[in-house]
Amino acid sequence: MKKIGLLGGMSWESTATYYRLINEGIGRELGGLHSAEMLLYSVDFQEIETLQHSGEWERLGILLSNAAYSLQKAGAEGLILCTNTMHKTANIISKNIHIPMLHIADATAEKLVAEGVQKVGLLGTAFTMEEDFYKERLYTRFGLEVVIPGKKQRQEIHRVIYEELCLGRTAQSSRDYYTGVIESMREQGAEAVILGCTEIGLLLSQGDSVLPLYDTTQIHAEAAVKWMLS
Repeated sequence: MKKIGLLGGMSWESTATYYRLINEGIGRELGGLHSAEMLLYSVDFQEIETLQHSGEWERLGILLSNAAYSLQKAGAEGLILCTNTMHKTANIISKNIHIPMLHIADATAEKLVAEGVQKVGLLGTAFTMEEDFYKERLYTRFGLEVVIPGKKQRQEIHRVIYEELCLGRTAQSSRDYYTGVIESMREQGAEAVILGCTEIGLLLSQGDSVLPLYDTTQIHAEAAVKWMLS
């Protein structure tokens, strides 16, 4: 088994899910009392969130690169960044380490393409929905057409992530709002929806949606297990 490094804490709520899912995956594959060989570097999310909303992405890239290097130095043979939004800094991180980084958008897109999806809705933070680092990768590398919600919808989706989900809170009113957004994306031709924030899976399950949901946390964790056992 290869040893993987988890760069998490953004938020810790979803990082805890990664830890569980990867251990469950290793247990299923190897049986017995097997569990995953992992190293975890968990950041202080308050510092990350402040820098995000002040647009200091270069500084964030350096901060996360240092954390990733610490994991490499401690013996990690590969890296997963346990967040969608901070993949905006993925290129900076990759340049500063010498171990492979499993990109969350690639793992998700590969599954979508394998299952025949061509047009997909994207839910996430405003950064993920509005900027090109995620959408453009899905299109240029995998040919996926991406549908995003309207501006007011994006604002509310973003608010729920930071003010509720990252604090471990789930409200039925927010669940209802998200399912309404999914319905609007279905009307725009989306065949499925990417839960492009690692916390959204805490709020939505497949039974809440009129479209198939692709939970990036689940998919990323599955990719990690596959890589660890390859």
